[in-house]
Amino acid sequence: MALLEVAANSAASAFAAQEGGAGRVELCASLDEGGVTPSHGTLVLAREGLEIPLYVLIRPRAGDFVYEDHEIEAMLDDIMHCRELGCDGVVVGALTPEGEVDTDACLRFLDAAQGMGITFHRAFDLVPDQGDTLETLIDLGFERVLTSGGMASAVAGAGRLGRLVSQAAGRIVVMPGAGIEPGNIADLRKVTGAAEFHASAKRRLPSAMRRKPADPLGMGAGETRSDVETVRALVAGLS
Repeated sequence: MALLEVAANSAASAFAAQEGGAGRVELCASLDEGGVTPSHGTLVLAREGLEIPLYVLIRPRAGDFVYEDHEIEAMLDDIMHCRELGCDGVVVGALTPEGEVDTDACLRFLDAAQGMGITFHRAFDLVPDQGDTLETLIDLGFERVLTSGGMASAVAGAGRLGRLVSQAAGRIVVMPGAGIEPGNIADLRKVTGAAEFHASAKRRLPSAMRRKPADPLGMGAGETRSDVETVRALVAGLS
């Protein structure tokens, strides 16, 4: 049976993913910016409340994936912190200014993550040659790569995703992500042959504020959270 990983932007989203039948959570913050590393408190709460595997996004900021030395040091500290908390894995990635995998940084990440699983994230969708880069990730020792096939969505990149799955031949998991919904996940599984899929299953909640002040910056809007029923529908599409 195929597995659904939910990109959860909060502990509440992580618990919704578990309740809906997801097989794994990728915990992050600021999902609207592509995700960054969540706070210590969020990590602790999620780790204590989850029975399914918990992976944590290690990304110090939004923007590109070319990191300075001090950012890499911060990422290494975050990886070790996740190990200490008993997280099951981390999600990382780093590129050179030319768009190739930063192998030096990634080797350091892999070393720090020993004993945990490790996924290379959608920085993969910015590399110049995904086929060559897939072999690099296999050689480095990554267990999984999250990708849309270099397109805006996994549906648009389905053809390339299928070729990557075939190329991987079980040596690394190619996990489609981006724009995956209950209405397209079954077809995407057939087209790509992938065994793991990544979705946020999110919806916008109404604001909990009873008083509605003037809000020119939109800071009083309701939060975005993974939805239990959407997760269930995604899981059903993979059954």
